[in-house]
Amino acid sequence: METAEARFLEMIFPEQTNHYGTLFGGNGLALMSKAAFVAATRRARRAVVMAASERVDFDVPVRLGEILDLVAHVERVGRSSMTVTVTATAEDLKSGARRPAMRGRFEMVAVDDDGRPTPIP
Repeated sequence: METAEARFLEMIFPEQTNHYGTLFGGNGLALMSKAAFVAATRRARRAVVMAASERVDFDVPVRLGEILDLVAHVERVGRSSMTVTVTATAEDLKSGARRPAMRGRFEMVAVDDDGRPTPIP
Protein backbone atom coordinates (compact mmCIF):
# COMPACT_ATOMS: atom_id res chain seq x y z
CA MET A 1 0.00 0.00 0.00
CA GLU A 2 1.27 3.43 -0.90
CA THR A 3 1.54 5.64 2.18
CA ALA A 4 0.45 9.23 2.26
CA GLU A 5 1.16 12.08 4.60
CA ALA A 6 0.47 15.78 4.83
CA ARG A 7 2.23 18.32 7.02
CA PHE A 8 1.23 21.92 7.68
CA LEU A 9 2.64 24.69 9.84
CA GLU A 10 0.17 27.34 10.95
CA MET A 11 0.96 30.47 12.93
CA ILE A 12 -1.93 31.30 15.26
CA PHE A 13 -3.13 34.87 14.67
CA PRO A 14 -5.75 36.89 16.59
CA GLU A 15 -8.60 36.16 14.14
CA GLN A 16 -8.18 32.43 14.88
CA THR A 17 -8.51 32.76 18.65
CA ASN A 18 -11.37 32.90 21.11
CA HIS A 19 -11.95 35.35 23.96
CA TYR A 20 -9.30 33.53 26.04
CA GLY A 21 -6.56 34.24 23.49
CA THR A 22 -6.27 30.59 22.48
CA LEU A 23 -7.08 28.80 19.24
CA PHE A 24 -10.85 28.57 18.76
CA GLY A 25 -11.82 24.87 18.62
CA GLY A 26 -13.68 25.24 15.33
CA ASN A 27 -10.59 26.70 13.69
CA GLY A 28 -8.47 23.86 15.09
CA LEU A 29 -10.93 21.34 13.68
CA ALA A 30 -10.83 23.07 10.28
CA LEU A 31 -7.02 22.86 10.20
CA MET A 32 -7.11 19.17 11.13
CA SER A 33 -9.73 18.38 8.48
CA LYS A 34 -7.64 20.20 5.85
CA ALA A 35 -4.62 18.07 6.72
CA ALA A 36 -6.74 14.89 6.60
CA PHE A 37 -8.15 15.93 3.22
CA VAL A 38 -4.71 16.50 1.68
CA ALA A 39 -3.29 13.20 3.01
CA ALA A 40 -6.34 11.26 1.76
CA THR A 41 -6.25 12.96 -1.65
CA ARG A 42 -2.56 12.15 -2.01
CA ARG A 43 -3.29 8.48 -1.30
CA ALA A 44 -6.44 8.12 -3.42
CA ARG A 45 -5.42 10.47 -6.26
CA ARG A 46 -9.14 11.16 -6.52
CA ALA A 47 -11.60 13.65 -5.09
CA VAL A 48 -12.32 12.88 -1.44
CA VAL A 49 -14.89 14.02 1.10
CA MET A 50 -15.05 13.69 4.86
CA ALA A 51 -17.58 11.10 6.00
CA ALA A 52 -16.91 11.30 9.74
CA SER A 53 -14.70 12.67 12.43
CA GLU A 54 -14.48 9.71 14.78
CA ARG A 55 -12.75 11.48 17.62
CA VAL A 56 -11.02 14.79 18.15
CA ASP A 57 -9.15 15.62 21.36
CA PHE A 58 -7.94 19.07 22.34
CA ASP A 59 -5.23 18.22 24.87
CA VAL A 60 -3.86 21.69 25.68
CA PRO A 61 -4.72 25.23 24.59
CA VAL A 62 -2.78 26.63 21.64
CA ARG A 63 -1.91 30.24 22.40
CA LEU A 64 -1.90 33.30 20.19
CA GLY A 65 1.46 33.60 18.42
CA GLU A 66 2.35 29.92 18.67
CA ILE A 67 3.04 27.67 15.70
CA LEU A 68 0.84 24.64 15.19
CA ASP A 69 2.57 21.72 13.44
CA LEU A 70 -0.07 19.39 11.95
CA VAL A 71 0.79 15.94 10.59
CA ALA A 72 -1.77 13.66 8.89
CA HIS A 73 -1.20 9.98 8.05
CA VAL A 74 -3.46 7.60 6.14
CA GLU A 75 -3.68 4.60 8.48
CA ARG A 76 -6.23 2.39 6.73
CA VAL A 77 -7.41 2.06 3.15
CA GLY A 78 -10.61 0.22 2.30
CA ARG A 79 -12.43 -0.11 -1.00
CA SER A 80 -13.43 3.56 -1.15
CA SER A 81 -12.73 4.86 2.35
CA MET A 82 -9.64 5.74 4.35
CA THR A 83 -8.92 6.40 8.01
CA VAL A 84 -6.62 9.37 8.54
CA THR A 85 -5.05 10.32 11.87
CA VAL A 86 -3.98 13.88 12.50
CA THR A 87 -1.74 15.08 15.30
CA ALA A 88 -0.95 18.69 16.09
CA THR A 89 1.94 19.97 18.17
CA ALA A 90 2.09 23.51 19.54
CA GLU A 91 5.43 25.30 19.53
CA ASP A 92 6.39 28.39 21.51
CA LEU A 93 8.47 30.52 19.14
CA LYS A 94 10.54 32.16 21.88
CA SER A 95 11.56 29.07 23.85
CA GLY A 96 11.17 26.40 21.18
CA ALA A 97 9.18 24.30 23.66
CA ARG A 98 6.81 21.87 21.93
CA ARG A 99 3.80 20.04 23.37
CA PRO A 100 1.13 17.74 21.93
CA ALA A 101 -1.98 19.88 21.46
CA MET A 102 -4.64 18.09 19.37
CA ARG A 103 -5.31 14.74 17.76
CA GLY A 104 -8.10 13.25 15.72
CA ARG A 105 -9.27 10.46 13.42
CA PHE A 106 -11.18 11.14 10.24
CA GLU A 107 -12.96 8.88 7.75
CA MET A 108 -12.46 10.10 4.22
CA VAL A 109 -14.21 8.67 1.14
CA ALA A 110 -13.04 8.80 -2.48
CA VAL A 111 -15.83 9.99 -4.78
CA ASP A 112 -16.43 10.18 -8.52
CA ASP A 113 -17.61 13.22 -10.48
CA ASP A 114 -21.19 12.59 -9.32
CA GLY A 115 -20.18 12.45 -5.65
CA ARG A 116 -20.64 8.69 -5.34
CA PRO A 117 -18.06 6.48 -3.57
CA THR A 118 -15.47 5.15 -5.99
CA PRO A 119 -12.71 2.54 -5.52
CA ILE A 120 -9.28 3.65 -4.39
CA PRO A 121 -6.54 2.24 -6.61
